[in-house]
Amino acid sequence: MKPPITYQTPEAAISLVQSGQRLFVHGSACTPLCLLRELARQEDRLSDIELISITLQGDIDLAKRGFEDTFHINSLFVSAPIREAVREGRADFIPAFLSDIPDMMRSVLPVDVALVQVSPPDVHGYCTLGLSVDVAFTAVNCAKKVIAQVNPLMPRTHGDGMVHVSAFEAMVWCEEALPEVDYGLRVSEVELKVGQQVASLIDDGSTIQVGIGTIPDAVLKSLHGHKNLGMHTEMFSDGVVPLFEKDVINNSMKKIHPRKLVTSFVFGTRKVYDYVNDNPAISFLDIDYVNDPRVISQNPKVIAINSAIEVDLTGQICADSIGTYQYSGIGGQMDFMRGAALSEGGKPIIAITSRTNKGQSRIVPFLKEGAGVVTTRGHIHYVVTEYGVAFLYGKNLRQRAKALIEIAHPDDREWLTAASEVRFRNF
Repeated sequence: MKPPITYQTPEAAISLVQSGQRLFVHGSACTPLCLLRELARQEDRLSDIELISITLQGDIDLAKRGFEDTFHINSLFVSAPIREAVREGRADFIPAFLSDIPDMMRSVLPVDVALVQVSPPDVHGYCTLGLSVDVAFTAVNCAKKVIAQVNPLMPRTHGDGMVHVSAFEAMVWCEEALPEVDYGLRVSEVELKVGQQVASLIDDGSTIQVGIGTIPDAVLKSLHGHKNLGMHTEMFSDGVVPLFEKDVINNSMKKIHPRKLVTSFVFGTRKVYDYVNDNPAISFLDIDYVNDPRVISQNPKVIAINSAIEVDLTGQICADSIGTYQYSGIGGQMDFMRGAALSEGGKPIIAITSRTNKGQSRIVPFLKEGAGVVTTRGHIHYVVTEYGVAFLYGKNLRQRAKALIEIAHPDDREWLTAASEVRFRNF
């Protein structure tokens, strides 16, 4: 007879954390808010705590003013709850390809304690990492201690995320709603036009990767006339579900993991959370496998669809910052841009609206001072706006500038042309 599973109070579980330790915090929909609230409550007994994470979601007390003397957040991808802390210097950002983060935790960022949120154990004692296997898989396997928040609302997922209860130093039962976001509600008419332009580049039987946000969701809304699509992606959201239900995405043409949608994490609404729950057609795998360009390229016709904050006239892509303001992170964009480029018939695509919501051109002569280059001009192939497609691969700098100006907003083309002439006058 198996011994009963013992759950501890949040206070008892977090008492295992000691001063001077590095903590990994599970991210996205799996952010363990119950454990983080208790960690904040125990601030007085702690000092010199480092937190590493990607895409934290929800109300994060530790990111608020007043906690920085005890807790230092070192984020590998800046999400909304910690942007202000990073901007004010109360937290820091570590640039990293998403596929490299597991190796960092095995080498230069060893983890003392991992705080994770998991689905309840099954009859055999196995929990799962739920909606975010990503880098949490490595953290759980490398950390000296693992503390689990067990939530009955966390979906049970298939793939690499199985964790036996014996791996946990402490388990806390905490039923609370998971963080949600609905990108579909935000998609504009202009973004839908961008999605339609991208969809025109996608052949039946392609394997697609979509980034996060309204542009990728607009692309998904434009794919309902396609057939036999596959998906190998670092993440997905609600927009994938209707395509799966209509058999548009069936993964029948993939060379690796046929008939399986491969992902590493999911973030969206309860609808997609319920859809992936115990769904054997969806495999949540370790990020250093999912995002490995060598793995990605094994499928033919890989279509990588990502977005950007701005694009300069030579094809440099800024996707993570607005000047010096750190907005997000490198993430997996370059992993998939390169993987798609190496795929037979693959297409790496940057999809943007020609202008921001404030009416500023996303196509610019120069990136803002301090802006980070996520995808280099050596890696860029396609840039798409609502006005068309610019194919930059093999083009010289002047040709690139001309192609990009042709898909800029019509009201911006004249000044972009003048700026281009000045920039390339001495060439």
